[in-house]
Amino acid sequence: MAEELKSKAAYTPKNAWSVYRGETEQKAVREFCDSYIDFLSRCKTERETVAYCTEYLRAHGFGDDPAGKAYVTNLNGKCLFAFKKGTAPLKKGVRLIIAHADCPRLDFKPHPIMEQAGFAQAKTHYYGGLRKYQWLARPLALHGVIVKENGDVVTVCLGEGEGEPVFTIEDLLPHLAQNQVTKTVRAAFEAEKLNVILGSRPLDTDEDSKVSEPVKTAILDLLLEKYGVSEEDFLSAEIEVVPAAKASYVGLDSSLVGSYGQDDRICVYTALRALTDKEGESENCVLILSDREEIGSEGSTGASSRFFEYCLADVVQAHEPETALRHTILASYALSADVTAGLDPDYQDVHEKTNCHSLGYGVCFEKYTGSGGKYGASEAHAEFVGMMRGLLNRRGIPWQSGELGKVDHGGGGTVSLFLAALGMNVMDCGPALLSMHSPFELSSVVDVYSSYQAYKAFYEG
Repeated sequence: MAEELKSKAAYTPKNAWSVYRGETEQKAVREFCDSYIDFLSRCKTERETVAYCTEYLRAHGFGDDPAGKAYVTNLNGKCLFAFKKGTAPLKKGVRLIIAHADCPRLDFKPHPIMEQAGFAQAKTHYYGGLRKYQWLARPLALHGVIVKENGDVVTVCLGEGEGEPVFTIEDLLPHLAQNQVTKTVRAAFEAEKLNVILGSRPLDTDEDSKVSEPVKTAILDLLLEKYGVSEEDFLSAEIEVVPAAKASYVGLDSSLVGSYGQDDRICVYTALRALTDKEGESENCVLILSDREEIGSEGSTGASSRFFEYCLADVVQAHEPETALRHTILASYALSADVTAGLDPDYQDVHEKTNCHSLGYGVCFEKYTGSGGKYGASEAHAEFVGMMRGLLNRRGIPWQSGELGKVDHGGGGTVSLFLAALGMNVMDCGPALLSMHSPFELSSVVDVYSSYQAYKAFYEG
């Protein structure tokens, strides 16, 4: 009798593969992940991500009028606000999901192009919490925009097309690395040596020419000829260096997705699809895609910006002018849709296994993030966590709950604290990854689908 009572009271997360075991479910998982992989391969910058999502929403009936039933707008092409009207009054709040569209990467410096040792290279400044050595000796691509002084915008996407040359950052050969290997990782890989190789062919000119930098000059001539841009134009450019590879399935069983940028575009795509696919008309739903999360969410397009608050104010004013914006905000529920760390098979010692997340066990709840003594994050109220548990359990959606690694072994934050500062009920909710912030992150296909189902259920209420 005691054993029976214990078994009824005990809790063990469900393996998502056991939930999606039927032929119909497995087909749905695979079809969803096929489209997710295509999205990842297309969207490697925040601009490309916002453009894709805006186009997708417009194809599903979202327009430019905040008084409409489906409204979408963006700021500087880097962050997005979308609203879908429900039958419930706005004074009862909205269901809001926020994800971030930016990812760790390398950015061209304002004066990027230089020549040394017979190579034309581009100087970069790394963005976000990346491990510098992971970006060496691998195929890279250039994405972004160059804005001329007359306002013309040149879109850049080099290194992705079939037969198109790629770029790279060279690495030191092991034969000459005796001093390097004795240093710490931080000291061994210097940020100022993350220089992208652009070419090595010098300017085709007479031997007695006095061109001081023949390879750089040749590259500049090539840029002017092919793209109509000069060296000065790079002062008003945003060129991002990203991995050149496409997203793909990983493993003999294709059970994983491998790609650059899954933190946090896995949540961008699943939330986007959840908003357009939601059933039921009662809830007022909002999707926010923010920028600059990887460096603190500051700036006009980051989650700390008032832009999103202004957008919601426009919606409330258009649909329900008698309702104060603060009343809508205080009655709202929000999910900070962001990834977390999965149990690493080779570095299990950095996790506290009773409270860790595992790939293949569904979307993850994190009641709090931060570091040390819960610094730098909000904490979801127990009532909201209980509501989400009941919502997903009733629909049979696999989920798990835990923390990001051992206490005092690091940590991390999300944008949840910016919504909490407005008084919203907010919780972190997203899938677990391996190799987070690397050029090739791993997710489980069943976790991708579970996240989509969880966000859809949240929107449906």
